[in-house]
Amino acid sequence: MKPRERVFAALEHREPDRVPRFEIWIDNDDLVAKVGGGDLQRTYINLGLDCIMIPNQNPPGSNAWGDGVDEWGRVWKNGWYLDGVIETEADLERYSPPLDYVDQHFDPVRCREVMELYPDHCLIFGSHIAPFTGGYLSMGMERFFCGLLSRPAFIHKLLEVRTEWCIAMFQKAVSLGAEVLALGEDAAHKGGPMISPQMWREMVLPHHRRIVEEVDVPVIWHSDGDITSLLPMAIEAGFVGVHSLEPAAGMELGQVKREFGDDLVLIGNADPAPLCQSDLEAVREEVRRCMEQGAPGGGYMFSTCSSVFDGMNLDAVVEMFRYAGEIGSYDDS
Repeated sequence: MKPRERVFAALEHREPDRVPRFEIWIDNDDLVAKVGGGDLQRTYINLGLDCIMIPNQNPPGSNAWGDGVDEWGRVWKNGWYLDGVIETEADLERYSPPLDYVDQHFDPVRCREVMELYPDHCLIFGSHIAPFTGGYLSMGMERFFCGLLSRPAFIHKLLEVRTEWCIAMFQKAVSLGAEVLALGEDAAHKGGPMISPQMWREMVLPHHRRIVEEVDVPVIWHSDGDITSLLPMAIEAGFVGVHSLEPAAGMELGQVKREFGDDLVLIGNADPAPLCQSDLEAVREEVRRCMEQGAPGGGYMFSTCSSVFDGMNLDAVVEMFRYAGEIGSYDDS
């Protein structure tokens, strides 16, 4: 099978020739230099991944992931998120860019080049400017979560504005070749969701449903933490799958597959901890665990539960994906 065929077989809950290898984001300059010669998309290819992130960028002049207040009202220092500044209607208007600002996030020429260079691979795009995450990062977590109770009308408006932006961003990505979308909506911690399932149903689910309805390609939902109690609403929203399945938060892949695997494609669950050291057998053991729990019957794509980030052992990352390709064959099972 070609990579795109493999991915879509998994998304349709069929067994491809082998488990697709996936990574939602690679943010490790040393790995990109070593494996991809400085080219991010080439890094995906050389790691053996079946999906490639469509080229995208921060617009010129944006403070996102840098220093200062960015166009969304998020406060950054040395590339780390600190707080949000939105408090009033005027703030929301000031820190909500016009929808045509999406054009500055993409280079159409580079997108075409990637499509021509790798025509057999599935192109993905993910964004964290999502309703819930975009809301609490823009306001700051204390103001946002208190506002859910004290200012629900304002929070609803904030989520609506971020939803409009997310739809515009996704539609632009699809027009440039994206075939699968990932909604980066971190909604939980190790103890469970940040808000109750009842409040999630009222405040967030309608926006997720609208996003899925407004785009013409499959949408997966990324969230760290224990999202078990929210998964029924992921199905209601129309997400084709979920990514992360963080094992440190108690997301046991086999159990999630038994309960939700008929309705959701499962992506991830590989603990990044073994990738931060040099014991390659520990890496292989983690790959085996994920394959044993997730692969049977299809509907699973192998990935870390987070991303490939700075500080990881480069040899461990390379070995993880290599070994996933070695043992992920359905033909040999």
